[in-house]
Amino acid sequence: AMSHYSEGYPPIDPYDCGFLEVSSIHTIYYEQCGNPDGKVIVFFHGGPGSGIDVNQRRLYDPKVYRIVLFDQRGAGKSIPHACLEENTTWHLVDDIEKIRKHLNISNWIVSGGSWGSTLALAYAETHPDRVNALILRGVFGVRRKEILWMYQEGANFMFPEEFERYIEPIPVVERGDLVSAYHRRLTGNDEEEKLKCAKAWTRWEKSVSRLMVDPALLGLSEQDQFSLAFARIENHYFVHGGFFREDEQLIKDAHKLNGIPGVILQGRYDIVCPPITAWELHKAWSSSDFVIVPDAGHSYKESGIYYKLIEYAEKFSKLNPKE
Repeated sequence: AMSHYSEGYPPIDPYDCGFLEVSSIHTIYYEQCGNPDGKVIVFFHGGPGSGIDVNQRRLYDPKVYRIVLFDQRGAGKSIPHACLEENTTWHLVDDIEKIRKHLNISNWIVSGGSWGSTLALAYAETHPDRVNALILRGVFGVRRKEILWMYQEGANFMFPEEFERYIEPIPVVERGDLVSAYHRRLTGNDEEEKLKCAKAWTRWEKSVSRLMVDPALLGLSEQDQFSLAFARIENHYFVHGGFFREDEQLIKDAHKLNGIPGVILQGRYDIVCPPITAWELHKAWSSSDFVIVPDAGHSYKESGIYYKLIEYAEKFSKLNPKE
């Protein structure tokens, strides 16, 4: 067991990376790390719009796992950058299947946190036969109550000073619906206003995602390219209710996951995705473990969450894959 790594497994370079054209508009960047003959695990990044980072590969034992990571439409190295056209949950689910087939993988363990957990659930409920196990963190259902908590009223009770910075770009008269007010600006033609709003939106989320505020995360909100993709894509998905057929779709369909082993890791003080969603999912999915990390916020970088992610990846590496 390698769980003594406080920062995960040592840094690693991909043994393979490439671009896959998934539509006439979008081309997806993907990479593979670790053992080419290992058990396959795929990682879904958050946001939507965050893109992958080099530390996410370090959650999985590179001797045991063939680790697949990719940038979702419009995010990271995928092109066109920050593009909202043909960018919905179901396009992403189809992209995942295209990547799986392109890499000749029959089934895999699926891992993701925050929006990555949303996408993991949407994918696994659509293609349960492809999923050997699920490792989820900071579960997000894109339900109206979750969006309102984070972007309208709720989280502001905990971080009032940061919330003031978040609402500052929006005129008082439009503050009754902040997500829509941001949507108008993030999709508008005023480039200066768009960037200002992208940075404010990004800063708000990054300022509340750790138990202790993380200056490195706040720094991301100063990066134009990151903020534009992150804010535009997130807001686009939220305005459209995650493109689900109904508010509770992921929880109502969670019974389709019964028999798939999984863990739901949840920071007790997760402000971005409060534990209620994780708990409701666990109740609907009988083969899941529910693990509360008592001293953690939202981010996978919280040490208690990090250790548990590594522990469950180790544990699930011993499962026999589906035939």
